[in-house]
Amino acid sequence: MSAQLLLVDDEPGLREAVRDYLQESGFSVQVASNANEGWELMQHSTPDLVISDIMMPQVDGYQFLQQMREDPRFQSLPVIFLTAKGMTSDRIQGYQAGVDAYLPKPFDPDELIAIVENLLARRISKTPAISENGETPDLAELANQIAQIKALLTQRTAISQSPAPFKIDLTPREQSVLNLVAEGLMNKEIARRLDTSVRNVEKYVSRLFSKTGTNSRTELVRFALEHGLAD
Repeated sequence: MSAQLLLVDDEPGLREAVRDYLQESGFSVQVASNANEGWELMQHSTPDLVISDIMMPQVDGYQFLQQMREDPRFQSLPVIFLTAKGMTSDRIQGYQAGVDAYLPKPFDPDELIAIVENLLARRISKTPAISENGETPDLAELANQIAQIKALLTQRTAISQSPAPFKIDLTPREQSVLNLVAEGLMNKEIARRLDTSVRNVEKYVSRLFSKTGTNSRTELVRFALEHGLAD
């Protein structure tokens, strides 16, 4: 059974072109012309992944993402932003809102397919097992991570107002890995880009977590963008 994707974009030409390409790649795709329509579709059938534009009338992509993240049914649902915006501040806003990948227009359709496949594979690999009492063992860890992220966001204003410049020493390869993580690429794709093994990429990402004091890719990307560490 193919993965079910939801594509939300108010541009008919782009919407249909992306839908056709995704379907040719083996995915089942529902389309919506705006966030409200997309939300209605999600009430009847939960997709495996959502691809959404940001600049839309009435409800924009950030508001749509917030609506999903506030609903327990969709809190872990992978979301990709397609947008003409490419400024660092826009990417920061997207990652802070909880987006999983950010692909500025125009984009290579094959890159979109690679991101979709990687996010779906990661979601499957991280699906928690259900214990005998019916509870998921990772809920406490997730709650702890959410609390840490909220604490970091609360501290952001104070950090940005500090006069002391931030400095962190990264090797050239660590910098390359960080830049690709900030582009929304997964370890497999990064390994392909850098012509190395996935195991090596995992080691570099682990070092980046250690050097930046972060615990997840989302935290790492936000930290890097806020401190000018990623291109």
